[in-house]
Amino acid sequence: MDGLVLRKPRGGWTVPPTMPDYHETRQGFSWAEARRWLQGLPDGGLNIAHEAVDRHAQGARRKQTALRWIAKSGAVRDITYGELAAATSRFANALRALGVGRDERVFTLLGRVPELYVAALGTLKNGSVFCPLFSAFGPDPVRTRLALGDGRVLVTTDRLYHSKVAPIRPDLPQLRHVLLVSDRAEHELPTGTRSLRTLLAASGDRCAVAPTRPEEMAILHFTSGTTGTPKGAIHVHEAVVAHRATAHQALDLRPGDVFWCTADPGWVTGVSYGIVAPLVVGATVIVDEEEFDADRWFAILRDQAVDVWYTAPTAIRMLMKWEAAGGPTPRVARPPRLLASVGEPLNPQGALWGQDRFGSPIHDTWWQTETGAIMIANFRAMDVKPGSMGRPMPGVEATVVCRRDDGGIDFVREPGAEGELALRAGWPSMFRGYLGEPERYRACFRDGWYLTGDLVRYDGDGFVWFVGRTDDVIKSSGHLIGPFEVENVLLDFPSVAEAGVIGRPDPIAGEIVKAFVTLKPGHAASAELERQLLAHARRRLGAAVAPREIAFVTFLPKTRSGKIMRRLLKAGETGSAAGDISTLEPPS
Repeated sequence: MDGLVLRKPRGGWTVPPTMPDYHETRQGFSWAEARRWLQGLPDGGLNIAHEAVDRHAQGARRKQTALRWIAKSGAVRDITYGELAAATSRFANALRALGVGRDERVFTLLGRVPELYVAALGTLKNGSVFCPLFSAFGPDPVRTRLALGDGRVLVTTDRLYHSKVAPIRPDLPQLRHVLLVSDRAEHELPTGTRSLRTLLAASGDRCAVAPTRPEEMAILHFTSGTTGTPKGAIHVHEAVVAHRATAHQALDLRPGDVFWCTADPGWVTGVSYGIVAPLVVGATVIVDEEEFDADRWFAILRDQAVDVWYTAPTAIRMLMKWEAAGGPTPRVARPPRLLASVGEPLNPQGALWGQDRFGSPIHDTWWQTETGAIMIANFRAMDVKPGSMGRPMPGVEATVVCRRDDGGIDFVREPGAEGELALRAGWPSMFRGYLGEPERYRACFRDGWYLTGDLVRYDGDGFVWFVGRTDDVIKSSGHLIGPFEVENVLLDFPSVAEAGVIGRPDPIAGEIVKAFVTLKPGHAASAELERQLLAHARRRLGAAVAPREIAFVTFLPKTRSGKIMRRLLKAGETGSAAGDISTLEPPS
């Protein structure tokens, strides 16, 4: 479908795009100009929470709904900008009463509940660093990230604390405060925990926003790699400049819009575009507590009159599969003005489904945890080439390169030629480091360019097309999963000798985690052993990270230095070429 183009409307727009002409906007855009779209703090300071909440609460949007929370029961609760400002001030004051100061890390392990949004913005208002954790993580990923991030505060629920935190609490001596979202009285809570509700009730609803500087650390996101521990990507308050600009230009978002980002706030999309960007713009943010349910999602689009919908290709494929199986779809009288996707490549059929179902294609976007904000997008006022990532944002310079053995890079100039996507360093939301790992951070850059690890190609019209990854990181349902972390847990199982983990292509999730395992002498493969190993991995890692499939093998392909060659495992799954095997160790 490379040659297919979905043309933008030729007869005019009912609601004109926020960015009517891509080339004209790109030519006249500067990040300095985008910085002036924000209010800022006195003396040149900048704070994300002030831009997202307080400046609206102090003005005409005080009574506008900031968050519309839809509980699992279907009950709806509206929280205005004024109410959100008071609640986040209470949280900031509670942190100050606990002695939690600037630069200290406040973690959340929560689903999509109002307390998560209050904690995120209240943390930033206090000048502390917000660190979200995915609520589906098992105890091992939670422990690793809390330890790496030097977490001093954790906000979670009774249930999640009991199942995922209490067993590892002795391993986290730096974790001073655990605040529970609970209906129980303080004296009924587990030893070493406090009631968040009680703390907030004892705190004032006004506080001065910490005078943070633009380059001060604001958010710490953990992302996975192919080797070693997860990486803590550091983002600063200056990132809000890109959040505001990209929400306006790439997502066509404007004040008063009803916006729904379906991403979990445990991941970067759920923070950058589920919390920060739409609130900075002045939109009303839909927050659905429930997990994916096709009937419920279509009803939200219909009943909440969503203007802009930002979701994942996996979710789109699930909706398509549900419809194909005969699932009833309620008519959405006023479809979203813009439908967009993120997290993994959107196949052409997904883009076309949006056109057929809502009268507008799904506009795919591309970015990473490290970029902090959208870098490449299919803009509303542009023609859409289904399957393409789109074109670079105004203010973002992107190119295609090949790495040289001497550490340098060569630029790929020919249209259609494949290479690694590189971005000119310096945009506001660019990560400022990996926590405690300066060498790992420096290795991401060459000659002033950030090397993304994604293989792409440019076509003759300047559209970017995703080809694959340069490493072994697994993209499953939009989540990045490091094979090393999964392999380590499998190796803890008594009968496992070695393990190699890859992403197996899947029509719905994009990839699923598959493990290849060799057993120690005296142990034989069986269906029962597979069930035990899968249960062990789910218990330790959580269902979102654990393998979905296990294959027992007699040996794993390795280099002569002993490194497992995951690409050969993947080549066997996909039928692709094995590539260079000159360093392969013969099986013993």
